[in-house]
Parts: sequence; structure tokens; C-alpha cells
Amino acid sequence: MSDAPEDPEVSRVSGGASSSAAQEYTVLLGESLSKIAEHLYGDASLWPFIHKANADLIKNPDLIQPGWVLTIPPRP
Repeated sequence: MSDAPEDPEVSRVSGGASSSAAQEYTVLLGESLSKIAEHLYGDASLWPFIHKANADLIKNPDLIQPGWVLTIPPRP
């Protein structure tokens, strides 16, 4: 067992190890869909996939709130 602190980047994403399964992601202050897409997919331009998967929650993709738990679809 390691005494190293838990990586906060890992703790905000939950889901299976499979890249084909959807995950959940908790939004932090100052984040945007493009920043989240860059972080999780390595490509900021894929933010519309996150928006579409969360259309019931995200009415305006420019206004996401800290604490929201987003469904992150598999990378297209």
C-alpha cells in the first residue's frame, strides 16, 4: 500500500477501465467543455460530444457549473 496522496485528476473521473464505457466527470471551477475534452480526449475540439451526452443538464455549453457531474462518452 502506498503512502502517496491520491491524484486529484484521477479522483474526479469515475467509470470502468474500458475506453468504450461512459465515465462520469465532476466539473471544477474555471473549467469549460473544451478544457475537459482536451484533458480527457486530448482534443479540445471534441467538446460537442460531451455537450450532446449532457444536453439535459447543459442548456448553454458556455455556462457549466462547478460540481456538475457530467457523463463522458467514449472518445469518438
